[in-house]
Amino acid sequence: MRAVTELFQFPNPVNEKAARVVAGGVAVLALLTLLTGWSWLTVLLAVGFAARVLAGPRFSALGQLATRVIAPRLGPAKLVPGPPKRFAQGIGLVVTTLAAVLTLGFGATTVATALMVVLLCFAILESVVGFCAGCWMFGLLMKAGVIPEDTCEACNNIWSRYGDPVRAKS
Repeated sequence: MRAVTELFQFPNPVNEKAARVVAGGVAVLALLTLLTGWSWLTVLLAVGFAARVLAGPRFSALGQLATRVIAPRLGPAKLVPGPPKRFAQGIGLVVTTLAAVLTLGFGATTVATALMVVLLCFAILESVVGFCAGCWMFGLLMKAGVIPEDTCEACNNIWSRYGDPVRAKS
């Protein structure tokens, strides 16, 4: 049983450079989906998010490419807490699964397209600027007491990473 638990363990800490590469790959796939209308790509995106939520990059082709090939070529790792990144991957899973079900199951392409545009925007924000909206939301939920503080001790002062000195002190 311990081997299974270790197999499905999310890494902590996470190399932010690898996470940003994954976000870039998600952005490319989301853009390709929007430009071509290939709705089946939403399923591919959802499967990738599911793999990363379950075990980090271990079962994700995009995660493996990012952690083993691209990120090591970008210099030394920049380590950040894992739980917020897992939370962000979970949000991506919900968004892409919803988009896939809506477009493929119900033909609701307008709503699915809107979800993919939102996903594209947030993936670009993380990939290019380094702002992880899911991580930011994780910090808000911790501050509100929705997520227990012991979930991520290193996250207790997430505001300092996003340049908010007022909230960082409170």
